[in-house]
Amino acid sequence: MKIYKFLSLFFIAFTFFTFVSCRNNDEDDSSPEIKGNLQLKFENGFNNLGDIVLNQTTQTSLQGQKHQFSNIKYIISNISLIDENGNEFKYNENNPDKGAFIIDQADAVAGIVYANLNEVPKNNYKKIKFGLGISQNAYLLGQDGQAEFWNKAKLKGMSWSWAAGYVFVKLEGKYGTNSPGTEFMNHTGNMGNVVANGTPDLYREITLDLPTTARVTSQIKPSIHILADFNQYLSGGMPLVLNSTNDMMMGSNQHLVDVTNNLSKMFKVDHVHND
Repeated sequence: MKIYKFLSLFFIAFTFFTFVSCRNNDEDDSSPEIKGNLQLKFENGFNNLGDIVLNQTTQTSLQGQKHQFSNIKYIISNISLIDENGNEFKYNENNPDKGAFIIDQADAVAGIVYANLNEVPKNNYKKIKFGLGISQNAYLLGQDGQAEFWNKAKLKGMSWSWAAGYVFVKLEGKYGTNSPGTEFMNHTGNMGNVVANGTPDLYREITLDLPTTARVTSQIKPSIHILADFNQYLSGGMPLVLNSTNDMMMGSNQHLVDVTNNLSKMFKVDHVHND
């Protein structure tokens, strides 16, 4: 009988201790101070078929042109995560040193280019928003305000002189009617201070719904798999034809405005992993 009472008391004490510990852990994990990590996975493809192989994958545009890429690079910045209640977490807004990424197809691993976000508040996120390029607000902070990212951009060939600024999207390759044999080069980007210079602003903001909630906790690191459909380049809302008047262009002329508007529609979230 004494042994039975002892075991009963031990079981009650153990259950109480476990309950209190779990409760404390739950309370700690629900604290607004809890931070976690989140990963973005960019997959560049054609018509939602991913993994473009540079110098190999060929696509035919709506206008019948065949084209393939030898170079695909673009800048993503000003990432925001929007929760179930519409609240927005801005990840290092207008701070390229900490919040901008260069998505380079040459860096793809099994077709994926990764961007890792740290110190993300614990929450359930339903949407993601990001900029294609670098915003004027960030650029006008000056070169000293983004020296680290500016150097990265220079090494990746994603900048002009500081007076001109960043290359937002770099597309290079070949095109043709029967086969891709003629070289093209389209580099989009702002020409410095767009207001002072009277030039178009090619920075675009994209908002995407998540098909599954991204649940950031101290233990869960979600990954958001984003497809970029580069068929939009020539076959988007403004169908384009490459020719000798526009196949070698840099800056923000009307052709590159049209390219930018097409590319701003190329992103969609394929799926979310909560691991």
